[in-house]
Amino acid sequence: MRDAELLLPDFSLILIGYLLCRHTALNRPLWLAVEKLVYFFLFPVFLFQSIVRTPLDLHAASALIGAGQGLMACGIALAWALPYLPGLRRAIELRDHAASAQIAFRFNSFIGLAMAERVLGPQGLQPMAVLIGVSVPLANLAAVWPMARHGERSFALEIVRNPLIIATALGLTANLAGLGPPAWLQPTLSRIGASSIALGLLAAGAGMQLRSVATNKALGVGVIVIRHAALPLVAWLLAQALQLDRTQATALLIFSALPTSSSCYVLAARMGYHGAYVAGLVTLSTVLAAISLPWALASLAPSLP
Repeated sequence: MRDAELLLPDFSLILIGYLLCRHTALNRPLWLAVEKLVYFFLFPVFLFQSIVRTPLDLHAASALIGAGQGLMACGIALAWALPYLPGLRRAIELRDHAASAQIAFRFNSFIGLAMAERVLGPQGLQPMAVLIGVSVPLANLAAVWPMARHGERSFALEIVRNPLIIATALGLTANLAGLGPPAWLQPTLSRIGASSIALGLLAAGAGMQLRSVATNKALGVGVIVIRHAALPLVAWLLAQALQLDRTQATALLIFSALPTSSSCYVLAARMGYHGAYVAGLVTLSTVLAAISLPWALASLAPSLP
């Protein structure tokens, strides 16, 4: 019950976003603009600040980085393997799979950072920022590649102009070089960070839609099971095997059980795929995270060392 209560403020923002979009004059065109503002400016600034805030000890964080990369690799491998599993080849349309595989391994960074701070306190922000920072490039590479291959688009161009990859690269470079924003700029960056999380959660709610999920049930079930059941179990095994400390292990569990990224829809639609179907899966994932996050924290976290 306590874990569900910890999640209530953030899922309340998602619900408020949904209600505002459906039942007020603040309708979908407004929220599309908000999504762009968050994705291209507010969140990249916050991600950069979260990474450079505390000096990163690569030796101390190496196990956490390895766990994050291992978790992502498992999620990508499982997602890409879905059409080749017995009985699923004919049930999964390959073009829909190219757009929807990302649901299984991408993650909502807004909720991740909000949950890390709520569950672990301020000291939980950096391990979560490290996990996000080292996972964003791999997640985006794995999301873009199958769509670029099927859609005959430039894979390299889609990657180099991704704002989250740019922010991650700049943040890690600045941190390792011992650089950071001046003190007088910190209050402004903190306010940008707070607004990015709140607006990101509201926009996630505004974009929720479920009707189109029924068009390819086998694919939808496959990516959702990977995202919300398989990956938390993989994270628990990795935390045990790599002997992560309690804070790192809990951050990894939160990270593994997050809903998928709301920008999955933006990416799929921008690259000419079935955006409504991907949006439905994003919605379903967001709803199911209200179960998978408390489950990971209540059932798996207590057994960590």
